[in-house]
Amino acid sequence: MKWIRYEILLPLCYNDGRPVESVKFRQTTRELLENFSATTLDLLAAMGSWRYQGTLYQDLLLRFVDVPASTPADDFFRSYKETLKARFEQIDIWISSHEIQVL
Repeated sequence: MKWIRYEILLPLCYNDGRPVESVKFRQTTRELLENFSATTLDLLAAMGSWRYQGTLYQDLLLRFVDVPASTPADDFFRSYKETLKARFEQIDIWISSHEIQVL
């Protein structure tokens, strides 16, 4: 079976520097578990920097989730991105997918 790793980069702080409430991460985990059988949270934070309309943003980010490859999974994450943008008060949420081989 082919597997896809969906990496969702979620900010630990809002763009104005306030910390994101932990309840939002728990809610996101619950929603992913409702739609997929498992989720993994990488506790090593990634640091990102980006510019938008002349403003430099710097983020500490967490990553989530491996699932079996399927069109419904792709469709879910395309739609779910909008939910996450609103929840985490972001201009964009970066979700990437990568084929993986589970041994």
